[in-house]
This record gives sequence, structure tokens and C-alpha cells, in this order.
Amino acid sequence: MTKVEFNPYLSAPLYGRPSIEELFVEELPVIEGEIPVDFSGAYIRNGPSQKYEPMERHHWFDGDGMLHGIYIKDGKVSYRNRYIETKGYQYEDKTKKSEWVGLMGNVLQNPSFERLKNTSNTDVIYHNNNLLSLWYMSGEPYRIDAKTLETLGVENFQGQLSTSISAHSKVDENTGELIFFDYGNKFPYMMYGVVSADGKSVHSVPIELPGPRNPHDMWITENHSILMDLPLFNDLEALKKGRYKVKFHRELPSRFGVIPRYGSSEDIQWFEAEPCYIYHSINAWEEGDEIVLIGCRVKEPQPPKNASASEIERMMQYLQMNAQLHYWRLNRITGEVKEGELCDMNTEFPVMNLNYLGRKSRYSYNAHIESALTLKFNGLVKYDTWTGGSTRYMFGPHQYGTEAAFAPKKNASCEDDGYVITYLYNEELDHSELIILDAKQFDIGPIARIALPQPVPMGFHATWISGENFYGKEEA
Repeated sequence: MTKVEFNPYLSAPLYGRPSIEELFVEELPVIEGEIPVDFSGAYIRNGPSQKYEPMERHHWFDGDGMLHGIYIKDGKVSYRNRYIETKGYQYEDKTKKSEWVGLMGNVLQNPSFERLKNTSNTDVIYHNNNLLSLWYMSGEPYRIDAKTLETLGVENFQGQLSTSISAHSKVDENTGELIFFDYGNKFPYMMYGVVSADGKSVHSVPIELPGPRNPHDMWITENHSILMDLPLFNDLEALKKGRYKVKFHRELPSRFGVIPRYGSSEDIQWFEAEPCYIYHSINAWEEGDEIVLIGCRVKEPQPPKNASASEIERMMQYLQMNAQLHYWRLNRITGEVKEGELCDMNTEFPVMNLNYLGRKSRYSYNAHIESALTLKFNGLVKYDTWTGGSTRYMFGPHQYGTEAAFAPKKNASCEDDGYVITYLYNEELDHSELIILDAKQFDIGPIARIALPQPVPMGFHATWISGENFYGKEEA
């Protein structure tokens, strides 16, 4: 490996330039093609954009959360971006400098009210007519106005939320319920919960684990939720010293806990599978006595040890994801688990038609990962998750994407009757655009390209809000 003495995740514009300007542009110019008029809604993506120079070594995950929003209606597109004004962001905006060291530093020296800064930079979901920005380490969720991207404050659901919420919570589009989990380093190590569609009631129960774990995602079906206990987790001795360091325990199985949506702690049923790590699930559904899980499985989540590697190099090795499309079938009667690889391509950051979340679905749209020193998405892959078959659209030279979103057409006739949209950054020209692909004709490339008013750096996760939900049925 080439010796790296600087941090590409801080110095390269692709990964988040500091103090990026907050803009609102009402109508963006079309570079090529035509914006379809048979869909409307909002595409919102979260990600890190470090505002002040870091105190110490910087991890990409440490950057201040920023939302980039695209709003589509009547064949026109507008753009808005805004920082998420977390408690840490507001504190540093007064002092005009970084006050926290991040994952690569000793967090015991950080402000006592928040030892590790909750940047809320990881995921964004739409629940009860507002956005919620979420953090991968599990923290307070922030409520965001979906139209203005203004931070409205910490969301505690009228004081009923007694836990934190991890990044990859789910909203059931059919019921409006928010399903979430929380994890941490204190017994019982996990909490599971459901928030009603109107945000007025919260159901939560403890989930006892063998010890502290680092689950990143979950699945839901129509009647159940599936939680993860995976064998990649924090080194407890390092944690005592204020350091975050993970280890892969190959001798332990991966465990999936199936719990009824409004179940109690005693209702959970655990299943054991081959050891691995799972950053992101795709979908799950009930099929007779079985629950079918589809996700992106990492066989080797811990890179080989290299005594000469610097801390920056080691961080970069962990960020070089290598995941494959995978299935698991959990038999709730026999306890048997069947699993297998569906495709050997390295793809991740999957998205789907959210109307099918928790119900039997067929298609997923994953980012194709380039073999490079840093994490780069150089294309999109449309998967048939029943067969493992795929269709690819690869971006051009020096162009890199981010997590996409699936936008159904108005009065869609089937699951893939819609569009896939994503931000695209040209590293050579230092500019960004929005591209729209027809999901049914995925390999032909964009049917529209729209210029963005400023570069949009690579980020983490996104969501799609349908026009009916965002504008109302009559206006959509």
C-alpha cells in the first residue's frame, strides 16, 4: 500500500469541503434530456461536511451533518442545502472552532455533555410530515423541516422517547410507523421500539445481548422486526481508555433476532448464521414459515494487520468496503437458517422502492464500488434479488456518485415503474449534477441531467418523499 501522510477524506473535495455554502436555487438548468412530468417529490441526502478544522486526526464519519435536497415538480427541479444544527454544531458555531476530537482521538477529553459529538450526519428518513436526521453511533434524533431543511430541534416524541435512535431506523410506508433500535456499551446493550405514525405513542423494550455490540442496520417485515448481533464489535479495553477500536470475532456466529413489531423482550427468537458483518440491509418479508432477508454481506470486515500502517492508512483500509448481495432464509418453526451469495460484485448502499419495504420485493439499486485507495462509487447496479441477475450503469471517467433513491411514477403499475436519481460529482471538473435514470431501461443511462449550483460531496444516506406526501395529493 502507498504510504499516506495526509487524510484524503479531509483534503479531497469529493468527501466534504469545509464551510460549504448554504443555498436555495428555485429552478436548476437542464444540461441534457427532459425532466419527466409523471413524478414529483423530494430527494434528500445526508452526509458529513466538516465546518471547522479538526483538532486532531479526522475520520470521515466525524464531519458535521449537512442535508442536500432536490425538489421535483411539474418538470422543474430546485435545490437547497443546510447544516444540521445539532447541539455540537451550535456549540462550535459560538466558539468558531472544533471542540471535539473524533473517532481517531481520545474522546475522554471532549466536552462532558457529549463525549462523542453527535453530528447526525448518517441517515435521513421521513416520518409524521418531518424529516429525522440520524447518527450511526445512536444518538438523539433531530427533527428537520422537509421543505426548508431548518433544524427544528431534538425529537423526543412529546417526551416519550427514553432511548437514543440508531441511524438505520425504518418507516413502514403502509402504516406510517417508525421502527428503531438503540445500542450502547451498557446493559442490556440494545433497545427496540416503535413510534406511531402520528408520533404520539412510543413502544420500547430492552433486548439483552451477550455484551456490547455494533449493529448498523435492521430489517422489518409486515409483522416482525429483525435485529442483528454480529461478531464485529468494540474492544472494551480500548473503550475504557477513550478509544474506539473494533475487532472481528470469527469464532462467533452472526445472530438475527426476530421480534413481533409490538413484541416484548421474551418474544424474540434468535437464529445463527455464518460470521460476517452487515452494514446495510435491503428488504425482508414473510414467506410461509420463513422470513426472507436480503442484504449486503461483508465476509472479511477487518482488514489484515499491517504493523507499518499509520492510523490514517488503517482507517482507509476499514473504509474500503467489500460486500456482496446475499440472502438468508429463517425458518421460524425449525430454527434452520439457509443462506447464500447472490452476486460476487462489490456493491453497497442499496435503495429500493420504499412502498414495498417489509413486503415481498424484487429490485434493489446498489452503488458499485471502485477498487481504489478511498471509497468511491463509480456506477449503479439494478439487482433482481430473486435471481441475483443485474443491469449496470457505470458513470463516466472521473465521475462518482452517492446513495441514490427510487422515485415511483404517479399511478405506477409495478415495483420498478419509476426513476432512480442520484447526485454525480466530476472530480476533474469539480462540479456536480443530478441524473435521472428510467428504472425499466436502466442500462441506457440518464434520461435527464440537471446542473447543480455547487459541488455536492459524497455522503451517506438518502430518502425519497413522494409528491403525494410532500406536496399533498391535489398538488402532486
